[in-house]
Amino acid sequence: MQDAFGHRISYLRISVTDRCNERCRYCMPQEEQAWFGSAEILSYDEMLRVLRVGVSLGISKVRITGGEPLTRPGIAQFCAQVAGMPGIEHVGLSTNGTWLGRPGQGGGTLADDLKRAGLASINISLDSLDRAAYQKVTGRDLLAEALAGIDAAFAAGFESVRLNCVLMKGHSESQIGPLIEFARVKGALLRFIELMPVSVTEVLGEDQFLSAGEAMRLAQAAAGELRPCPQFRTNGPAVYHELANGQRLGFIGAMTNLHFCESCNKLRLTSDGKLRPCLGSWLEFDLREALRGGADDAQLAQLILSVVERKPKEHDFRNNYQPNRRMIAIGG
Repeated sequence: MQDAFGHRISYLRISVTDRCNERCRYCMPQEEQAWFGSAEILSYDEMLRVLRVGVSLGISKVRITGGEPLTRPGIAQFCAQVAGMPGIEHVGLSTNGTWLGRPGQGGGTLADDLKRAGLASINISLDSLDRAAYQKVTGRDLLAEALAGIDAAFAAGFESVRLNCVLMKGHSESQIGPLIEFARVKGALLRFIELMPVSVTEVLGEDQFLSAGEAMRLAQAAAGELRPCPQFRTNGPAVYHELANGQRLGFIGAMTNLHFCESCNKLRLTSDGKLRPCLGSWLEFDLREALRGGADDAQLAQLILSVVERKPKEHDFRNNYQPNRRMIAIGG
């Protein structure tokens, strides 16, 4: 699949739930959230059907997201079905990590279940190593569980464990150095992510927004000179730099990197069955109605292709973007 601007679409992010056990202020900034009803959420079988049609059109990489995907029952079995689908080359999952260390069904942890299911990579949100600061950002006192989950992910033997830190002015400046050292000791790939006005526009205010460039300056002050590492890439838009000790750091600058969208290769399927061609656009198209209305696979394929045709050249975040969904209802 290729859109009108030359984006070759090979990557589908599937949100399996809008529920989460944390309340991160950049994702779900209010306690009150109108959760989707159970009848509104796609079943796993419906998600797998969309994916099978997507694979026939060129999808080869999948990331499972939420909400917090590990809160949905049967998630490991679903991941196994995704990973076992012919044509799928890579399956990853994004999580806050707090459930990874819980007991699994195979005698180990949930992280062990996910590794056996065929997941190759785990992205874990970690904005602070300080308990009070972590609780302030996430709304929950779960740092110990998150750290235990990170240890469980490494013990399970994942091919890649990545730590994602969302940059917030007045918070992240003191966290960058400790997070770099933590990632070095653990052997994790650490990325710093600029705030985007997905849930609320206020995150771009002078009192909240911290740029990737400023994070890079702070990282160098804490850990030494950073050298560009253009040959190193992952599935997403991160730009990587390398410290003298060989540790790589990623920087995701959706707001300040004017080339951010040039290599976009993804679509997003929300848990309630909307297909979104771009995170930073209001555009979304209802697959649930087609799935439950008797559409055959050829009709689903045509609908997916029509969404790709409407994929914008770049996101609208710099153009006074007004959110129409919380991030938690789109998928991380």
